[in-house]
Amino acid sequence: MANRTSTQNLRKRVRYHYRGNAAGSTLRLTLGCLLGLELRRVGSGKRMTFGEAGETTLSQWMADNARVCWIGRSEPWDLESQLISQLDLPLNLDQNRHNVFQSRLKELRAQARQRARELPISS
Repeated sequence: MANRTSTQNLRKRVRYHYRGNAAGSTLRLTLGCLLGLELRRVGSGKRMTFGEAGETTLSQWMADNARVCWIGRSEPWDLESQLISQLDLPLNLDQNRHNVFQSRLKELRAQARQRARELPISS
């Protein structure tokens, strides 16, 4: 597995998952799709989010239900691959083809994107 070093520190990355939007967070995109929020094209039409109300709803749901913890590792990508291969992590798409939910989740997200493309761009 190649080193996928982020330009952001862990605190910023986690904060974005909790306070950002679906255009920049695959976790938010996944959770919003599973919660049945409507994905919409915004701005120029290239970005997709759940809109202001949907993103607010998702942020509140995450505040009430989602928790994060971590451990420090010098090469975290090695541990990540090991954990994904050994644990049942249904929301993780990368490296997770063995998970029975992975194809359904990919389909659900693709359907949400397709529906968003068919709707007018939101302001």
